[in-house]
Amino acid sequence: MVKNTFYITTPIYYPSGKLHIGNSYTTIACDTMARFQRLMGKDVFFLTGSDEHGLKIQQKANKFHISPKSYVDLMAEDIKKLWQLLDISYDKFIRTTDKEHKAILQKVFERWLEQGDIYLGEYVGWYSVADEEYFTQTQLIEVFYDKNGKVIGGIAPSGHEVKQIKEESYFFRMSKYVDRLLQYYKDHPDFIQPVSRKNEMINNFINPGLEDLAVSRRTFTWGVSVLSNPKHMIYVWIDALLNYISALGYASLDDSLFKKYWPADIHVVGKEIIRFHAIYWPILLMSLDLPLPKKIFGHGWLLMKDAKMSKSKGNVVYSEVLVKRYGLDALRYYLLREVSFGSDGIFTPEGFLDRLNGELANDLGNLLNRVIAMINKYFAGKVPDFANEVTAFDKDLAKTAKEVIDTYHMAMEGIEFSVALEAIWHLIRRANKYIDETSPWILAKDKIKIKELAAVMVHLAESLRVIATLLQPIMPKTTEKITYQLGLSKDALQLKNLRFGQFSKGAVVVKKGDPIFPRLDVKSEIAYIFKQINTGKEKELQMD
Repeated sequence: MVKNTFYITTPIYYPSGKLHIGNSYTTIACDTMARFQRLMGKDVFFLTGSDEHGLKIQQKANKFHISPKSYVDLMAEDIKKLWQLLDISYDKFIRTTDKEHKAILQKVFERWLEQGDIYLGEYVGWYSVADEEYFTQTQLIEVFYDKNGKVIGGIAPSGHEVKQIKEESYFFRMSKYVDRLLQYYKDHPDFIQPVSRKNEMINNFINPGLEDLAVSRRTFTWGVSVLSNPKHMIYVWIDALLNYISALGYASLDDSLFKKYWPADIHVVGKEIIRFHAIYWPILLMSLDLPLPKKIFGHGWLLMKDAKMSKSKGNVVYSEVLVKRYGLDALRYYLLREVSFGSDGIFTPEGFLDRLNGELANDLGNLLNRVIAMINKYFAGKVPDFANEVTAFDKDLAKTAKEVIDTYHMAMEGIEFSVALEAIWHLIRRANKYIDETSPWILAKDKIKIKELAAVMVHLAESLRVIATLLQPIMPKTTEKITYQLGLSKDALQLKNLRFGQFSKGAVVVKKGDPIFPRLDVKSEIAYIFKQINTGKEKELQMD
Protein backbone atom coordinates (compact mmCIF):
# COMPACT_ATOMS: atom_id res chain seq x y z
CA MET A 1 0.00 0.00 0.00
CA VAL A 2 1.32 3.44 -0.98
CA LYS A 3 1.88 5.72 1.99
CA ASN A 4 -0.10 8.95 2.01
CA THR A 5 2.57 10.65 4.10
CA PHE A 6 5.04 13.43 3.41
CA TYR A 7 8.12 13.99 5.58
CA ILE A 8 10.06 17.21 4.97
CA THR A 9 12.98 18.69 6.88
CA THR A 10 14.93 21.92 7.03
CA PRO A 11 18.56 21.77 8.08
CA ILE A 12 18.84 22.26 11.81
CA TYR A 13 20.29 25.72 12.31
CA TYR A 14 23.54 26.43 14.13
CA PRO A 15 22.73 29.10 16.75
CA SER A 16 26.10 30.83 16.90
CA GLY A 17 24.39 34.10 15.96
CA LYS A 18 21.06 35.65 15.04
CA LEU A 19 19.38 34.00 12.02
CA HIS A 20 19.01 36.21 8.94
CA ILE A 21 16.85 36.30 5.83
CA GLY A 22 18.87 33.51 4.17
CA ASN A 23 17.87 31.10 6.94
CA SER A 24 14.28 32.29 6.62
CA TYR A 25 14.42 31.56 2.89
CA THR A 26 15.08 27.86 3.48
CA THR A 27 12.43 27.55 6.18
CA ILE A 28 9.73 29.45 4.28
CA ALA A 29 10.35 27.24 1.25
CA CYS A 30 9.90 24.12 3.39
CA ASP A 31 6.83 25.57 5.06
CA THR A 32 5.30 26.28 1.65
CA MET A 33 5.91 22.69 0.55
CA ALA A 34 4.47 21.33 3.79
CA ARG A 35 1.35 23.47 3.47
CA PHE A 36 0.90 22.46 -0.18
CA GLN A 37 1.13 18.76 0.59
CA ARG A 38 -1.33 19.09 3.48
CA LEU A 39 -3.78 20.84 1.17
CA MET A 40 -3.33 17.96 -1.27
CA GLY A 41 -4.48 15.56 1.42
CA LYS A 42 -1.11 14.23 2.59
CA ASP A 43 -0.32 13.39 6.22
CA VAL A 44 2.65 15.74 6.65
CA PHE A 45 5.44 15.74 9.21
CA PHE A 46 7.54 18.92 9.02
CA LEU A 47 10.75 18.97 11.06
CA THR A 48 13.05 21.85 11.91
CA GLY A 49 15.32 22.61 14.83
CA SER A 50 18.72 23.72 16.09
CA ASP A 51 22.19 22.12 16.03
CA GLU A 52 23.58 23.03 19.43
CA HIS A 53 26.93 21.34 20.08
CA GLY A 54 30.52 22.03 19.09
CA LEU A 55 33.55 24.12 19.87
CA LYS A 56 32.13 27.27 18.30
CA ILE A 57 29.12 27.21 20.64
CA GLN A 58 31.39 26.59 23.62
CA GLN A 59 33.54 29.57 22.67
CA LYS A 60 30.49 31.79 22.17
CA ALA A 61 29.08 30.89 25.58
CA ASN A 62 32.46 31.55 27.21
CA LYS A 63 32.45 35.01 25.66
CA PHE A 64 29.25 35.82 27.54
CA HIS A 65 30.36 34.08 30.75
CA ILE A 66 27.44 31.67 30.70
CA SER A 67 27.18 27.91 30.25
CA PRO A 68 26.80 26.51 26.72
CA LYS A 69 23.39 25.11 27.70
CA SER A 70 22.17 28.50 28.90
CA TYR A 71 23.40 30.05 25.66
CA VAL A 72 21.68 27.54 23.36
CA ASP A 73 18.47 27.69 25.42
CA LEU A 74 18.25 31.41 24.72
CA MET A 75 19.14 31.01 21.05
CA ALA A 76 16.64 28.19 20.50
CA GLU A 77 13.87 30.36 21.92
CA ASP A 78 14.99 33.15 19.59
CA ILE A 79 14.68 30.83 16.58
CA LYS A 80 11.24 29.64 17.70
CA LYS A 81 10.08 33.26 18.02
CA LEU A 82 11.30 33.94 14.48
CA TRP A 83 9.47 30.89 13.12
CA GLN A 84 6.34 32.07 14.93
CA LEU A 85 6.69 35.49 13.30
CA LEU A 86 7.09 33.81 9.90
CA ASP A 87 4.08 31.54 10.59
CA ILE A 88 6.12 28.37 10.08
CA SER A 89 3.83 25.36 10.46
CA TYR A 90 6.39 22.86 11.73
CA ASP A 91 5.31 19.70 13.55
CA LYS A 92 8.44 19.30 15.66
CA PHE A 93 11.39 21.46 16.69
CA ILE A 94 14.30 19.21 17.58
CA ARG A 95 17.33 20.31 19.55
CA THR A 96 20.49 18.21 19.59
CA THR A 97 20.66 18.86 23.33
CA ASP A 98 17.37 16.96 23.74
CA LYS A 99 17.87 13.98 26.05
CA GLU A 100 16.12 11.61 23.65
CA HIS A 101 18.28 12.65 20.70
CA LYS A 102 21.52 12.25 22.67
CA ALA A 103 20.56 8.75 23.83
CA ILE A 104 19.77 7.63 20.28
CA LEU A 105 23.00 9.13 18.93
CA GLN A 106 25.10 7.32 21.54
CA LYS A 107 23.30 4.05 20.88
CA VAL A 108 23.85 4.31 17.12
CA PHE A 109 27.53 5.21 17.57
CA GLU A 110 28.06 2.06 19.65
CA ARG A 111 26.41 0.00 16.92
CA TRP A 112 28.85 1.41 14.35
CA LEU A 113 31.74 0.50 16.65
CA GLU A 114 30.44 -3.05 17.13
CA GLN A 115 30.02 -3.67 13.41
CA GLY A 116 33.45 -2.27 12.59
CA ASP A 117 32.32 0.82 10.67
CA ILE A 118 34.10 3.05 13.18
CA TYR A 119 37.70 2.59 14.31
CA LEU A 120 40.12 4.51 16.55
CA GLY A 121 43.00 6.39 14.94
CA GLU A 122 44.75 9.76 14.87
CA TYR A 123 43.58 12.77 12.89
CA VAL A 124 46.14 15.14 11.44
CA GLY A 125 44.74 17.81 9.19
CA TRP A 126 42.87 21.05 8.82
CA TYR A 127 39.77 22.07 10.72
CA SER A 128 37.54 25.15 10.54
CA VAL A 129 35.93 25.97 13.86
CA ALA A 130 33.49 28.39 12.17
CA ASP A 131 32.24 25.64 9.82
CA GLU A 132 32.75 22.75 12.28
CA GLU A 133 34.23 20.96 9.28
CA TYR A 134 37.39 19.04 8.33
CA PHE A 135 39.28 19.81 5.12
CA THR A 136 42.13 18.28 3.18
CA GLN A 137 44.85 20.63 1.96
CA THR A 138 43.62 20.28 -1.63
CA GLN A 139 40.15 21.51 -0.61
CA LEU A 140 41.46 24.81 0.75
CA ILE A 141 40.99 27.81 -1.53
CA GLU A 142 44.13 29.44 -0.13
CA VAL A 143 47.13 27.91 1.60
CA PHE A 144 49.54 29.76 3.93
CA TYR A 145 53.26 28.90 4.01
CA ASP A 146 56.05 29.90 6.34
CA LYS A 147 59.42 31.18 5.05
CA ASN A 148 60.63 27.59 4.66
CA GLY A 149 57.69 26.60 2.48
CA LYS A 150 55.90 24.61 5.18
CA VAL A 151 52.10 24.78 5.19
CA ILE A 152 50.96 26.59 8.34
CA GLY A 153 47.30 27.32 7.60
CA GLY A 154 44.78 28.26 4.97
CA ILE A 155 41.29 29.36 4.04
CA ALA A 156 38.32 27.00 3.70
CA PRO A 157 35.85 27.32 0.76
CA SER A 158 33.55 29.20 3.16
CA GLY A 159 36.19 31.92 3.60
CA HIS A 160 36.95 30.92 7.19
CA GLU A 161 40.46 30.22 8.40
CA VAL A 162 41.51 26.66 9.22
CA LYS A 163 43.91 25.39 11.84
CA GLN A 164 45.93 22.22 11.91
CA ILE A 165 44.72 19.61 14.36
CA LYS A 166 46.50 16.52 15.59
CA GLU A 167 44.54 14.37 18.00
CA GLU A 168 43.23 10.88 18.70
CA SER A 169 39.96 10.42 16.85
CA TYR A 170 37.43 7.85 15.79
CA PHE A 171 37.01 7.44 12.04
CA PHE A 172 34.07 6.21 9.99
CA ARG A 173 34.92 3.87 7.10
CA MET A 174 33.38 5.97 4.33
CA SER A 175 35.48 4.12 1.75
CA LYS A 176 33.61 0.90 2.58
CA TYR A 177 30.38 2.28 1.15
CA VAL A 178 31.53 4.58 -1.67
CA ASP A 179 30.88 2.12 -4.54
CA ARG A 180 27.41 1.43 -3.18
CA LEU A 181 26.74 5.16 -2.98
CA LEU A 182 27.82 5.76 -6.58
CA GLN A 183 25.57 2.92 -7.74
CA TYR A 184 22.69 4.48 -5.80
CA TYR A 185 23.30 7.80 -7.58
CA LYS A 186 23.14 5.93 -10.89
CA ASP A 187 19.97 4.03 -10.02
CA HIS A 188 18.22 7.09 -8.58
CA PRO A 189 19.00 10.05 -10.87
CA ASP A 190 16.61 12.37 -9.00
CA PHE A 191 18.09 11.64 -5.57
CA ILE A 192 20.18 14.83 -5.48
CA GLN A 193 18.77 18.00 -6.99
CA PRO A 194 19.63 20.15 -8.81
CA VAL A 195 21.68 17.62 -10.79
CA SER A 196 24.65 20.02 -10.75
CA ARG A 197 25.01 19.32 -7.03
CA LYS A 198 25.37 15.58 -7.70
CA ASN A 199 28.04 16.19 -10.32
CA GLU A 200 29.88 18.39 -7.84
CA MET A 201 29.84 15.64 -5.21
CA ILE A 202 31.19 13.05 -7.62
CA ASN A 203 33.85 15.21 -9.25
CA ASN A 204 35.09 17.16 -6.23
CA PHE A 205 34.80 14.68 -3.38
CA ILE A 206 34.27 11.09 -4.49
CA ASN A 207 36.39 10.64 -7.61
CA PRO A 208 39.55 12.15 -6.01
CA GLY A 209 39.19 9.49 -3.30
CA LEU A 210 36.71 9.64 -0.43
CA GLU A 211 38.67 9.57 2.81
CA ASP A 212 37.42 8.04 6.03
CA LEU A 213 35.77 10.72 8.15
CA ALA A 214 36.98 11.78 11.59
CA VAL A 215 33.86 11.45 13.76
CA SER A 216 35.03 12.46 17.23
CA ARG A 217 36.97 15.25 18.96
CA ARG A 218 38.86 15.48 22.24
CA THR A 219 39.69 19.19 22.32
CA PHE A 220 36.36 20.39 23.70
CA THR A 221 33.68 19.14 26.07
CA TRP A 222 30.44 20.65 24.72
CA GLY A 223 29.01 17.72 22.84
CA VAL A 224 27.66 14.19 23.12
CA SER A 225 30.23 11.78 24.51
CA VAL A 226 30.98 8.31 23.17
CA LEU A 227 29.44 5.91 25.70
CA SER A 228 32.33 3.44 25.64
CA ASN A 229 35.02 6.13 25.61
CA PRO A 230 33.68 9.36 27.21
CA LYS A 231 36.88 11.32 26.51
CA HIS A 232 35.64 11.60 22.92
CA MET A 233 32.87 13.96 21.82
CA ILE A 234 30.93 12.82 18.76
CA TYR A 235 31.59 15.04 15.73
CA VAL A 236 28.87 17.69 15.49
CA TRP A 237 27.93 16.75 11.92
CA ILE A 238 27.23 13.15 12.91
CA ASP A 239 25.24 14.58 15.83
CA ALA A 240 23.33 16.89 13.48
CA LEU A 241 22.57 14.41 10.69
CA LEU A 242 21.09 11.85 13.08
CA ASN A 243 18.37 14.36 14.00
CA TYR A 244 16.36 13.39 10.91
CA ILE A 245 15.70 9.93 12.34
CA SER A 246 16.05 10.56 16.09
CA ALA A 247 13.21 13.11 15.81
CA LEU A 248 10.98 10.24 14.71
CA GLY A 249 12.07 7.98 17.55
CA TYR A 250 14.39 5.66 15.62
CA ALA A 251 16.07 3.10 17.90
CA SER A 252 13.87 4.17 20.82
CA LEU A 253 11.09 2.50 22.77
CA ASP A 254 8.51 4.33 20.64
CA ASP A 255 9.48 4.27 16.97
CA SER A 256 5.93 4.59 15.62
CA LEU A 257 6.63 7.93 13.94
CA PHE A 258 9.74 6.48 12.32
CA LYS A 259 7.79 3.55 10.93
CA LYS A 260 5.09 5.91 9.68
CA TYR A 261 7.14 8.67 8.02
CA TRP A 262 10.58 7.32 7.12
CA PRO A 263 12.11 7.57 4.55
CA ALA A 264 12.00 11.33 4.29
CA ASP A 265 10.42 12.65 1.11
CA ILE A 266 12.86 15.55 0.98
CA HIS A 267 15.71 17.11 2.94
CA VAL A 268 16.07 20.78 1.97
CA VAL A 269 19.51 22.29 2.67
CA GLY A 270 21.68 25.15 1.52
CA LYS A 271 24.26 24.24 -1.10
CA GLU A 272 27.14 24.91 1.34
CA ILE A 273 26.20 21.82 3.36
CA ILE A 274 25.12 19.54 0.52
CA ARG A 275 28.28 17.38 0.91
CA PHE A 276 27.24 16.22 4.37
CA HIS A 277 23.74 15.34 3.19
CA ALA A 278 24.54 13.88 -0.23
CA ILE A 279 27.63 11.82 0.74
CA TYR A 280 27.96 11.24 4.47
CA TRP A 281 24.29 10.97 5.37
CA PRO A 282 23.43 8.30 2.76
CA ILE A 283 26.47 6.28 3.84
CA LEU A 284 25.46 6.51 7.50
CA LEU A 285 21.99 5.27 6.60
CA MET A 286 23.39 2.43 4.48
CA SER A 287 25.47 1.32 7.45
CA LEU A 288 22.27 1.14 9.51
CA ASP A 289 20.43 -0.81 6.76
CA LEU A 290 17.89 1.99 6.47
CA PRO A 291 16.16 3.33 3.34
CA LEU A 292 17.62 6.56 2.01
CA PRO A 293 15.56 9.77 1.75
CA LYS A 294 13.77 10.11 -1.56
CA LYS A 295 15.31 13.47 -2.39
CA ILE A 296 17.99 15.86 -1.17
CA PHE A 297 17.62 19.38 -2.52
CA GLY A 298 20.51 21.82 -2.24
CA HIS A 299 19.15 25.29 -2.90
CA GLY A 300 21.24 28.32 -3.81
CA TRP A 301 22.27 31.26 -1.69
CA LEU A 302 20.48 34.54 -1.18
CA LEU A 303 23.20 37.08 -1.91
CA MET A 304 23.67 40.78 -1.52
CA LYS A 305 25.02 42.70 -4.50
CA ASP A 306 28.61 42.25 -3.40
CA ALA A 307 28.68 38.83 -1.75
CA LYS A 308 26.93 36.17 0.31
CA MET A 309 25.23 37.57 3.40
CA SER A 310 27.64 37.54 6.32
CA LYS A 311 27.56 39.17 9.73
CA SER A 312 31.31 39.72 9.54
CA LYS A 313 30.87 41.63 6.27
CA GLY A 314 28.03 43.69 7.69
CA ASN A 315 25.63 42.98 4.82
CA VAL A 316 22.94 41.04 6.65
CA VAL A 317 19.19 41.60 6.32
CA TYR A 318 17.02 40.34 9.16
CA SER A 319 13.53 39.01 8.47
CA GLU A 320 11.97 40.76 11.45
CA VAL A 321 12.74 44.16 9.94
CA LEU A 322 10.93 43.40 6.68
CA VAL A 323 7.98 41.56 8.23
CA LYS A 324 7.20 44.25 10.79
CA ARG A 325 7.23 47.01 8.19
CA TYR A 326 5.83 45.30 5.07
CA GLY A 327 3.94 42.27 6.34
CA LEU A 328 4.78 38.56 6.34
CA ASP A 329 3.35 37.68 2.95
CA ALA A 330 5.34 40.40 1.21
CA LEU A 331 8.52 38.67 2.40
CA ARG A 332 7.28 35.15 1.63
CA TYR A 333 6.23 36.24 -1.85
CA TYR A 334 9.49 38.00 -2.63
CA LEU A 335 11.73 35.15 -1.48
CA LEU A 336 9.90 32.52 -3.51
CA ARG A 337 9.21 34.74 -6.55
CA GLU A 338 12.56 36.44 -6.98
CA VAL A 339 14.77 33.36 -7.00
CA SER A 340 14.51 30.14 -8.98
CA PHE A 341 14.76 27.60 -6.18
CA GLY A 342 18.11 25.88 -6.59
CA SER A 343 19.88 28.91 -8.05
CA ASP A 344 21.56 31.81 -6.31
CA GLY A 345 19.58 35.03 -6.07
CA ILE A 346 20.36 38.60 -5.13
CA PHE A 347 18.42 40.56 -2.53
CA THR A 348 18.18 44.27 -3.24
CA PRO A 349 15.87 46.78 -1.56
CA GLU A 350 14.98 48.08 -5.03
CA GLY A 351 13.95 44.63 -6.25
CA PHE A 352 11.97 43.93 -3.10
CA LEU A 353 10.01 47.17 -3.40
CA ASP A 354 9.46 46.73 -7.14
CA ARG A 355 7.78 43.40 -6.45
CA LEU A 356 5.64 44.93 -3.71
CA ASN A 357 4.46 47.92 -5.71
CA GLY A 358 4.24 46.25 -9.11
CA GLU A 359 2.93 42.74 -8.55
CA LEU A 360 1.38 42.84 -5.09
CA ALA A 361 -0.11 46.35 -4.96
CA ASN A 362 -0.78 47.07 -8.65
CA ASP A 363 -1.63 43.63 -10.02
CA LEU A 364 -3.22 41.68 -7.16
CA GLY A 365 -4.26 44.44 -4.77
CA ASN A 366 -5.77 46.57 -7.50
CA LEU A 367 -7.67 43.61 -8.97
CA LEU A 368 -9.25 42.81 -5.61
CA ASN A 369 -10.11 46.44 -4.90
CA ARG A 370 -11.74 46.96 -8.30
CA VAL A 371 -13.78 43.76 -8.13
CA ILE A 372 -15.03 44.37 -4.58
CA ALA A 373 -15.93 47.97 -5.41
CA MET A 374 -17.89 46.97 -8.54
CA ILE A 375 -19.82 44.16 -6.87
CA ASN A 376 -20.80 46.52 -4.09
CA LYS A 377 -21.74 49.25 -6.55
CA TYR A 378 -23.63 47.19 -9.15
CA PHE A 379 -25.08 44.33 -7.08
CA ALA A 380 -25.34 45.72 -3.54
CA GLY A 381 -22.45 43.55 -2.37
CA LYS A 382 -23.89 40.22 -3.52
CA VAL A 383 -22.07 38.02 -5.99
CA PRO A 384 -24.41 36.81 -8.79
CA ASP A 385 -24.81 33.08 -9.48
CA PHE A 386 -22.20 31.60 -11.80
CA ALA A 387 -23.13 31.49 -15.50
CA ASN A 388 -20.87 30.12 -18.25
CA GLU A 389 -19.74 31.93 -21.39
CA VAL A 390 -22.13 34.86 -21.36
CA THR A 391 -19.67 37.40 -22.72
CA ALA A 392 -17.24 36.88 -25.58
CA PHE A 393 -14.32 36.80 -23.15
CA ASP A 394 -15.56 34.32 -20.54
CA LYS A 395 -14.33 31.20 -22.33
CA ASP A 396 -10.77 32.47 -22.65
CA LEU A 397 -10.64 33.51 -18.99
CA ALA A 398 -11.82 30.04 -17.93
CA LYS A 399 -9.28 28.43 -20.28
CA THR A 400 -6.47 30.53 -18.80
CA ALA A 401 -7.52 29.55 -15.28
CA LYS A 402 -7.46 25.83 -16.16
CA GLU A 403 -3.99 26.13 -17.70
CA VAL A 404 -2.74 28.06 -14.69
CA ILE A 405 -4.08 25.45 -12.25
CA ASP A 406 -2.34 22.65 -14.18
CA THR A 407 0.96 24.55 -14.44
CA TYR A 408 0.82 25.46 -10.76
CA HIS A 409 0.40 21.86 -9.61
CA MET A 410 3.28 20.65 -11.76
CA ALA A 411 5.50 23.47 -10.52
CA MET A 412 4.71 22.93 -6.85
CA GLU A 413 5.33 19.19 -7.06
CA GLY A 414 8.60 20.01 -8.81
CA ILE A 415 9.67 22.53 -6.11
CA GLU A 416 9.55 25.37 -8.65
CA PHE A 417 8.01 28.11 -6.56
CA SER A 418 8.84 30.96 -8.92
CA VAL A 419 7.15 29.08 -11.79
CA ALA A 420 4.04 28.47 -9.67
CA LEU A 421 3.87 32.16 -8.74
CA GLU A 422 4.39 33.26 -12.33
CA ALA A 423 1.43 31.06 -13.29
CA ILE A 424 -0.76 32.67 -10.62
CA TRP A 425 0.24 36.12 -11.79
CA HIS A 426 -0.59 35.15 -15.36
CA LEU A 427 -4.18 34.61 -14.18
CA ILE A 428 -4.11 37.88 -12.21
CA ARG A 429 -3.00 39.80 -15.28
CA ARG A 430 -5.58 37.99 -17.41
CA ALA A 431 -8.35 38.94 -14.97
CA ASN A 432 -7.26 42.59 -15.04
CA LYS A 433 -7.31 42.47 -18.83
CA TYR A 434 -10.77 40.87 -18.69
CA ILE A 435 -12.05 43.95 -16.86
CA ASP A 436 -10.80 46.18 -19.66
CA GLU A 437 -12.24 43.85 -22.31
CA THR A 438 -15.73 43.66 -20.81
CA SER A 439 -15.91 47.27 -19.56
CA PRO A 440 -18.43 46.65 -16.76
CA TRP A 441 -18.88 50.40 -16.19
CA ILE A 442 -20.38 50.58 -19.71
CA LEU A 443 -22.50 47.44 -19.24
CA ALA A 444 -23.92 48.98 -16.06
CA LYS A 445 -25.42 51.86 -18.05
CA ASP A 446 -27.67 49.53 -20.08
CA LYS A 447 -30.34 47.55 -18.22
CA ILE A 448 -30.45 45.11 -21.11
CA LYS A 449 -26.84 44.19 -20.34
CA ILE A 450 -27.52 43.20 -16.71
CA LYS A 451 -26.99 39.50 -17.48
CA GLU A 452 -23.61 40.24 -19.02
CA LEU A 453 -22.68 42.50 -16.12
CA ALA A 454 -23.60 39.74 -13.65
CA ALA A 455 -21.48 37.26 -15.59
CA VAL A 456 -18.51 39.61 -15.51
CA MET A 457 -18.77 40.09 -11.77
CA VAL A 458 -19.02 36.40 -10.96
CA HIS A 459 -16.19 35.53 -13.38
CA LEU A 460 -13.98 38.07 -11.64
CA ALA A 461 -15.01 36.82 -8.20
CA GLU A 462 -14.31 33.27 -9.33
CA SER A 463 -10.89 34.28 -10.66
CA LEU A 464 -10.08 35.73 -7.26
CA ARG A 465 -11.28 32.55 -5.54
CA VAL A 466 -8.96 30.47 -7.73
CA ILE A 467 -6.08 32.88 -7.11
CA ALA A 468 -6.67 32.80 -3.34
CA THR A 469 -6.82 29.00 -3.37
CA LEU A 470 -3.52 28.72 -5.23
CA LEU A 471 -1.86 31.26 -2.93
CA GLN A 472 -2.76 29.33 0.25
CA PRO A 473 0.56 27.56 0.85
CA ILE A 474 2.66 30.54 -0.23
CA MET A 475 0.80 33.56 1.15
CA PRO A 476 -1.69 32.25 3.75
CA LYS A 477 -2.47 35.68 5.25
CA THR A 478 -3.25 37.13 1.83
CA THR A 479 -5.58 34.22 1.11
CA GLU A 480 -7.45 34.97 4.33
CA LYS A 481 -7.83 38.64 3.38
CA ILE A 482 -9.11 37.87 -0.12
CA THR A 483 -11.62 35.26 1.05
CA TYR A 484 -12.81 37.57 3.83
CA GLN A 485 -13.54 40.33 1.35
CA LEU A 486 -15.29 37.89 -0.97
CA GLY A 487 -17.33 36.50 1.89
CA LEU A 488 -16.06 32.97 1.31
CA SER A 489 -15.38 30.25 3.86
CA LYS A 490 -12.36 27.94 3.93
CA ASP A 491 -14.53 25.22 2.41
CA ALA A 492 -14.51 27.18 -0.84
CA LEU A 493 -10.72 26.84 -1.11
CA GLN A 494 -10.25 23.17 -1.96
CA LEU A 495 -6.87 22.98 -3.69
CA LYS A 496 -6.88 19.26 -4.43
CA ASN A 497 -9.89 19.33 -6.76
CA LEU A 498 -9.78 22.97 -7.78
CA ARG A 499 -11.38 23.99 -11.06
CA PHE A 500 -12.78 27.21 -12.48
CA GLY A 501 -16.54 27.68 -12.14
CA GLN A 502 -17.16 26.51 -8.58
CA PHE A 503 -18.07 29.80 -6.92
CA SER A 504 -20.65 29.23 -4.20
CA LYS A 505 -24.20 29.46 -5.45
CA GLY A 506 -26.53 32.03 -4.00
CA ALA A 507 -25.94 35.47 -2.57
CA VAL A 508 -22.56 36.00 -0.90
CA VAL A 509 -22.09 39.29 0.87
CA VAL A 510 -18.84 40.96 -0.15
CA LYS A 511 -16.96 42.67 2.65
CA LYS A 512 -15.32 46.03 2.18
CA GLY A 513 -11.67 45.95 3.14
CA ASP A 514 -8.56 48.05 3.18
CA PRO A 515 -6.03 47.58 0.36
CA ILE A 516 -4.17 44.35 1.09
CA PHE A 517 -0.92 45.80 -0.27
CA PRO A 518 -0.80 49.61 -0.17
CA ARG A 519 1.60 51.31 -2.54
CA LEU A 520 4.88 52.46 -1.03
CA ASP A 521 7.15 55.43 -1.59
CA VAL A 522 10.18 53.68 -3.06
CA LYS A 523 12.78 56.31 -2.24
CA SER A 524 11.97 56.55 1.44
CA GLU A 525 11.57 52.79 1.84
CA ILE A 526 14.93 52.06 0.20
CA ALA A 527 16.51 54.48 2.67
CA TYR A 528 14.75 52.67 5.52
CA ILE A 529 15.95 49.21 4.45
CA PHE A 530 19.54 50.34 3.96
CA LYS A 531 19.46 51.88 7.40
CA GLN A 532 18.39 48.55 8.86
CA ILE A 533 21.03 46.47 7.13
CA ASN A 534 23.63 45.34 9.60
CA THR A 535 26.75 47.48 9.47
CA GLY A 536 29.08 44.67 10.40
CA LYS A 537 28.65 44.56 14.17
CA GLU A 538 27.04 41.25 14.90
CA LYS A 539 23.86 41.44 16.95
CA GLU A 540 25.02 39.22 19.74
CA LEU A 541 23.06 37.62 22.50
CA GLN A 542 21.21 40.24 24.52
CA MET A 543 21.62 39.86 28.26
CA ASP A 544 19.54 41.74 30.75
